[in-house]
Amino acid sequence: MRKEGNRNTTATSKNRAIIGIIASVIAIGVIITLCLSIKSNQTNSEATSIADSTLVKDTIYKYGLPIEYFHVQHDTILARQTLADVLMKYGLSAKKIYDLTQCPDTIFNVRKIRAGQPCAILSDTDSTAQPHYFIYEENAKEYVVFDLHTNNVTRGIHPTAWHEQQVGGTVESSLWNAMIANATSPQLAVMLSHIFGWTIDFFGIQKGDTFRLIYEQEYVEERPINNFRIRAASFYTSDSMFYAIPFVQDGEELYYNEKGNSLKGAFLKAPLDYYRISSRFTNSRYHPVLKRYRAHHGVDYAAPTGTPVYAIGSGKVIDKGYQANGGGNYVKIRHNSTYTTTYMHLSRFAKGLKVGDMVAQKEVIGYVGSTGLSTGPHLDFRVYENGKPINPLTIKSQPKKPISEDNKPAFRIVCDSLVQRLNTLQVYESTPNS
Repeated sequence: MRKEGNRNTTATSKNRAIIGIIASVIAIGVIITLCLSIKSNQTNSEATSIADSTLVKDTIYKYGLPIEYFHVQHDTILARQTLADVLMKYGLSAKKIYDLTQCPDTIFNVRKIRAGQPCAILSDTDSTAQPHYFIYEENAKEYVVFDLHTNNVTRGIHPTAWHEQQVGGTVESSLWNAMIANATSPQLAVMLSHIFGWTIDFFGIQKGDTFRLIYEQEYVEERPINNFRIRAASFYTSDSMFYAIPFVQDGEELYYNEKGNSLKGAFLKAPLDYYRISSRFTNSRYHPVLKRYRAHHGVDYAAPTGTPVYAIGSGKVIDKGYQANGGGNYVKIRHNSTYTTTYMHLSRFAKGLKVGDMVAQKEVIGYVGSTGLSTGPHLDFRVYENGKPINPLTIKSQPKKPISEDNKPAFRIVCDSLVQRLNTLQVYESTPNS
């Protein structure tokens, strides 16, 4: 009886062991299944996330909207057209148009909509063609979005990018024409005259003078716009080479020559963007109106009526008025205890300008005209040193502070690199027919 009991006990123990092993196998299987399920879910989730991300990435946005989901009609604002005139073309009710025009002027003044500016209407792509948004392009970079459902009006800016370019050319007739001949914007000629305005007389540049430019042009959606930054420049004239290297010192970016001296002086070389000199400083000039010889203690700049006239330096307006048999509309500015300048024959004064005003260098004080004793539009510009007239073309101009000793090592690295690049730029000949 004892032996049989032992056999039963042994069998029971074996059964329990087998059951334990089976249970362990099942448990492990469950765990593996759960892990695979979790991994599968994670993989599916990641795949979904990637797919969603790709979908979002591939969606084309313009004006801050998914443009591909709309039917877009492009248009142009016509002369004397109002916002109401444009929106009526697309079936909007008078009340809806009125509500849209009530947007705050701080966002957009609908009365300042301009002829020639592009606009667009965004509608459903189905047969209803229900309009949803009206877009007004205020300029090349900024636009206004009118939500035709909520009457909400917002402003936006197109994404932009700057691309570096370079050009070298030779003056044939004028710097303006040389830029055109080299397939770049003549606005760069004006920018050069501003940068070198204290060191080069752009009224005296001659045929054969050369220039080299490294500049950046701004692009909106890969379209170039008329916005530039000059990164370095050189100009060869009168047997001398002039460099312009931008550098930030004391928080202000100025252009310096290769020696580290600022190109910005106390006085501009000329009070307007360059046009031709029609009469120079002399003690004996034949007056075209009076028909006799007399002194002409100034320089006449021939320019179209309305050309802006600048103060050549900061100072105080000490006189402003009209001389019927003389300078016509004129402005007189005292710059310091030594120098005073006078600007005559103006067609009109800058808005709000009055005696006692402080004006900054390069600030517009008036516009070229032919008032007073004059035979055509020009500016008669005069300079007085200690009360005596001097030749405006020989006025001395002290430059701003040069590169400091602490900044010289950093400036030297920048300058040497840019000068080397400028000197290796090829200069192309400019021809009148190019």
